[in-house]
Amino acid sequence: MTVTAPGTGRGAGSATRRAELAAFLRNRRERISPEAAGLPPGSRRRTPGLRREEVALLAGVGVTWYTWLEQGRPINASVQVLDAISRTLELDQAEREHLYRLADVPAVSEGDASRGRLAPEIQVILDRLDPIPAAVYNGRYDLLAWNAAYGSLFPNVVAQPVATRNVLWQIFAMQECCSQIANRAEEVAQMVAVLRAGFGRHLGEPAWTGFVRALSAASPEFASMWAAHDVARPGSQMKIFHHFSGGQVRTVSTSMTLPSPPETRMVVYTPADEESRERIEWIRANPEAPATAHMHPVTVTG
Repeated sequence: MTVTAPGTGRGAGSATRRAELAAFLRNRRERISPEAAGLPPGSRRRTPGLRREEVALLAGVGVTWYTWLEQGRPINASVQVLDAISRTLELDQAEREHLYRLADVPAVSEGDASRGRLAPEIQVILDRLDPIPAAVYNGRYDLLAWNAAYGSLFPNVVAQPVATRNVLWQIFAMQECCSQIANRAEEVAQMVAVLRAGFGRHLGEPAWTGFVRALSAASPEFASMWAAHDVARPGSQMKIFHHFSGGQVRTVSTSMTLPSPPETRMVVYTPADEESRERIEWIRANPEAPATAHMHPVTVTG
């Protein structure tokens, strides 16, 4: 936790923003009953919901500090503190982001914002698209959801633990001989440019800066491309993949923005020709067939 005394460091913003922050915290505090927070109901409560000291206790922050925050005083809050308050007040993703803006904190926590909570119907849509491969990514190319066809085409990606289930990480941290991207040069250039454009919306956020730093350390190729400062937007384009058992698959990718979480998109890989369609269906029907001839272990540095 990082707490700065009133009047020092980066302020919480204008007086108007601080007043809005105070009102927002009071409103959300009063929505939660003591029973819902696991506290005894008590007696002689003048207002509904939790008391300030109860929010401070549950969030693990000082009572005086939380009182100052709710009074709209110009104090600084860390990402960790705002995370704890968000959990205590049971804020959803939109409310969490609103809290960060009002507190004038540029860094959004890595929790829900980076991995995201997709609506259940998104997986239903993905499954209905099968046998056309489809997946959902966030702005950093973290793989959030996929259908069986995608999993059969890219088994080495979906098998990764959540921390490294990232398409860019898998492309750049592995040796090129293990890559399934046939038109790799133009494809990775486009992906890095899309990442660079997204990075501009997240300047100073630990989740983004840490990811770029780690990937730059793991891959000099990525570091060089990142230094070029090329930017691009996601869009429809030809993507050619090589499946060791099923052969070359040519697809047209279609990227569709989802309403939530922020900056997530569904990408559908439609077969570009009849041969590719047949190969995708064969791969889908034979998920045990090796996708690559071999896999070198990934070495992570930095």
